Order: sequence, then C-alpha cells, then structure tokens
Amino acid sequence: MATRTPMQPLGLGHWKHPLLGHRVIDHAHNDRIGILRAIAPDVKDNDPDFLIKVPDTAPVAWLAPVAGGVEWTTDPDAIEVAKK
Repeated sequence: MATRTPMQPLGLGHWKHPLLGHRVIDHAHNDRIGILRAIAPDVKDNDPDFLIKVPDTAPVAWLAPVAGGVEWTTDPDAIEVAKK
C-alpha cells in the first residue's frame, strides 16, 4: 500500500496533492491505472434544492481512465505514482 501523502486544503472541500494530473496506480482496485483529477469529498446526494456546502465526509481520490471514460473514486492512501 502507498505511504500517506501530506495534503493541503485548497477550499470547497478540495485538497492539494503532489500527484494531481499524474498517472497513478490504484491499489484498492486491482492496481488499475488512472489520472488523479482531484482529492475531494464524494457527494452522493444530488438534490437540486440543496444548499452548496462542503460535505462533512473524508475526501476521496477522483481518478480518470488514461484513455478517457468514466471516473472512479478510491481511498487517497491507496494510490501511488505509476512508473512509466
């Protein structure tokens, strides 16, 4: 498993991470490789009448497939840089 990477808040629930925009290995999903797009909470309630606020949940890593497609989420501690 990857070692814990220090993160810094950017606002609106997003966190700065040194691997943003880079290819990473997701060890929680069979070593799937993706591009780290964000570290932010996963908002499950899409109520159109909700007030915009930062969810009181732990952030997750948002990954996109290298060749494009549907993003997925994983534990930020489960990712590490993918070797070329």
